[in-house]
Amino acid sequence: MKDLNSTERVMKMFSLMQSSTKRLTINELATLFGVSRRTIFRDLNKLEAIGLPITHDPVEGYGVMKEYRIPPIQFNPKELSTLMVGIQFVKAQVNQSLSEDAAMVESKIRQVINPDLRAFMDVMAERMVIDPSMTFHSEKQKGGDWYTLSGAITSQKTITFSYQNKKGFTEDRKVDPYLLVFYTDHWNLIGYSHERESIRNYILEKVTNLAVTDEIYVPKVKLDARALIFESESTETLIEVSVHSNAFKRFSAILPTKIIRQRPGKGDIIKVTFGFNNLDYLNEWLLQFGADVEVLSPLELVNKRKELLHKMLS
Repeated sequence: MKDLNSTERVMKMFSLMQSSTKRLTINELATLFGVSRRTIFRDLNKLEAIGLPITHDPVEGYGVMKEYRIPPIQFNPKELSTLMVGIQFVKAQVNQSLSEDAAMVESKIRQVINPDLRAFMDVMAERMVIDPSMTFHSEKQKGGDWYTLSGAITSQKTITFSYQNKKGFTEDRKVDPYLLVFYTDHWNLIGYSHERESIRNYILEKVTNLAVTDEIYVPKVKLDARALIFESESTETLIEVSVHSNAFKRFSAILPTKIIRQRPGKGDIIKVTFGFNNLDYLNEWLLQFGADVEVLSPLELVNKRKELLHKMLS
């Protein structure tokens, strides 16, 4: 429990005292949480300050008033619907740990709301789908440890990890993590590479052996999310496609990346250039546009497209 932040520790302490069959002394709590006695006293004061019934015995220690239970959380249907949209979105994530944790949050909410809202929540869970391709078809991915990375970002600590490059080779990396970005089919980490001495872009599923160091970093650039996303040196492949004007509005609206360049082609055709790093996903994603979108480059994607269409027709 040493890695808990202050808020997590206080709530964990309350839960522990409430479920314990005996009182807990200051020394026992300090040992359990790996903090000083002074910190435990401060945490107990916080619990009392928000009105929780902490009891004390000079010999046996601290506990929670018997029969005390935190009142059930109450939401109105609109609030619960909003929560369910968020939960269903995270459950549909390609990242396995995020998806599993979202399901756990959903279960905890279901346990503390009243029966009518629970029934409402069950119906919402059954009849609301966030992105069918993610919910029903995407393979859950491991790797990258989203939560460890988010902790390193908030504490501004340098990280080390092994990374599988585009050629399939694994290389060691030392990075100052700046930003986590979701790109429809995967999560990316953007940060400053000590080896390349530049801002780089890393796909989380290709990250292994992640470790957070004790080094506190000072950002090399202004931490502007938009600039980091669109100006970082990425491992993305440049894609060029031709899009019929009738489909261009929908194509540009749902394309899971930024259009780098667009220019007129022959007749009703618009040529579009963008970067993407998962050609297999993009190949299947383009199927929804049928003949309205043709892949011009790279040759690797052109061939993947031919193979996929041949497989579908055979």
